[in-house]
Order: sequence, then C-alpha cells, then structure tokens
Amino acid sequence: MGRFAPSPSGPLHFGSLIAALGSLLQARSLGGRWLLRIEDIDPPREMAGATSLILQTLETYGLHWDGDVMYQSLRHARYDEVMAALYRTGDLYWCSCTRREIAARGGLYDGHCRTLGLAPAGCAARIRQRHPVYGFEDGLLGAITVPPALAEEDFIIHRRDGLYAYNLAVVVDDMDAGITEIVRGADLLEPTVRQVALHRALGNEPPAWVHLPLAVLADGNKLSKQNHAPALSLTEVRPTLLQALHFLGQQPPTELAACSITEIIQWAIAHWRLDRVPKQPQPAPGC
Repeated sequence: MGRFAPSPSGPLHFGSLIAALGSLLQARSLGGRWLLRIEDIDPPREMAGATSLILQTLETYGLHWDGDVMYQSLRHARYDEVMAALYRTGDLYWCSCTRREIAARGGLYDGHCRTLGLAPAGCAARIRQRHPVYGFEDGLLGAITVPPALAEEDFIIHRRDGLYAYNLAVVVDDMDAGITEIVRGADLLEPTVRQVALHRALGNEPPAWVHLPLAVLADGNKLSKQNHAPALSLTEVRPTLLQALHFLGQQPPTELAACSITEIIQWAIAHWRLDRVPKQPQPAPGC
C-alpha cells in the first residue's frame, strides 16, 4: 500500500506530479491501494485554498486515491498519545536549546539536555536515539548510507512553538494507515534513517522505500514552491502527464497522446517498470 502526502503550502507543480504519479503507479502495478494524506500541521506555511486545489489537480490528472483523505490537523490527539508513550519508555525528553546555541556548539545537537529532566514548558521534545540507523536499502537507488553524526542525533519530534515535527507525524500516519512502501522524492533521502529509527522505537516494521529523481532547474536547483515552480496546468493535462511518464523513463508510445487521461493512466499502470526510472536528477520540462 502506498500514499501521496502533499503539504498545502501551494499548488502542485511538475515535481509534485512526479512524486504523485510514481507512487500511484508503483502501488497500483503491485495490486495495492494508494492513499492520500494532507500534511497540514504547519499553519504558518499554508496557503488559503491550497488543499482544494491539490484535490482538484489530482482528480484532473486521473490520480484517484482510495478511501478518505487523511488530514494531519485532525490527528493531534494521536500524536500526543504517541509522545506520551515514548516519554514513558524513556525514548523522549525535553530540550530547551535554541538553534543559536546548537549552532554555537557545532551545528548538530549534542545531547545537552538528555539528562537534565526538563519540563515541557518552553521546550522541544527530542527522541533519545538509542539505536541509530546508518543506512537503508532503497528500491531504486540501492544501499543508502548517511553520516554517523546525522544518524546519531537526537532529533526533534515536537517543536518549541507547539507544532508537531514532520518526522513524528509522517511516521505515526504511515504506521496507522498500514503503508508498506513509500515512494517519494530524493530530497527526503536523509530523513529516512530517522523515520526508520522512530518506526522501530514504536515497535513497527518500517515500510520499504523508493526515492524518485528530482526535477531540477537549469541551475541545478530543485523545482519547488520556494523556487516559484509554476502550478500544474488544469487544461494542458494530457501533454504534461506524458512528459511526466517520459521523465520517469516509462517510454509511452506516441499514439498515447490521442488517448483519454484514464487510458493513459491505465497504460502506465500496466507497463510500469521501476527499473526504467532514472537514478539521477532530471531537467524539468522547459528548463
């Protein structure tokens, strides 16, 4: 079972389409379900109307999800429950260190508050990293390793400002939804070891992982909302979908251009080959 989990910080762009399409094709080609989650746990970064636009865009491109949409904003009680369980087992502690203080001590957190027994007020919650994960096997890229200092860092799962951290929410959501394989962009390679470690701390078997190539601009930077990537067209859908299949190395036949969106998706599911997907970043169309 797979999923797509956009944040409502803006409309979907071509890079988002690659992640959504790749995850859907991988799940459906294996006979699995494909779920949709809106990662709306950071209100200051959200754009008004983005969630509705994301849903409309996915449906317009024939990327139809199974079941109900999951919204992280409705799952705070569940995140609190998991944090309480981690605290009881000694896997969570409270940290008062600021970013400036951590930067002054070298940039990576050094465990300064591990044994201080601080109260939650004004603090972030950190995972006590007892069993660091130094690497994992990616279904496309093979063996992935990260620097030991990154793997061993006690990372934040609840921020000082009261917001839940991405690594906590994504792991709990994937665990509760029964996600068995996560297909997403290669910009999320490094956080994977932290998420594997957290799955294990919660007694859950981690999912399998596939990280797709990033769509990049002419200067090599990732196509992203921060780089003002243009929103996906809701009128030029067929050519954009075919461009995405070419980007993923799937070699759609020219006659597919005359087919309906539904027929293009059906062809793509039937002919999906993960081993054809490039392993390196690829230029976004028009770049």
